[in-house]
Amino acid sequence: MKKFDFVIGYDISSPKRLRKLAVLLEKVAIRIQYSLFLYPDVTKDDLNIVVEKILEIIDEKEDDVRIYRVNTLRSLNLMSGFDLTHPKNFL
Repeated sequence: MKKFDFVIGYDISSPKRLRKLAVLLEKVAIRIQYSLFLYPDVTKDDLNIVVEKILEIIDEKEDDVRIYRVNTLRSLNLMSGFDLTHPKNFL
């Protein structure tokens, strides 16, 4: 199965939701900065599971989560991002 690398960044308005999201991402990804994570070697299924968990935590009206596919073959190049509500259309 094909694997990809992603960068996940967020801006969460509620401290409670912020902590829940950080705990989730700390389990599956590598923290780069306070609200930025590298999620390496991910299958479509893995990504969809994490996106579902993120959507359970955040308030889509108040919070902002961005996920970008990364090309790490030669350097760190961000590819196109996607809307959390339609991740299947991205991969």
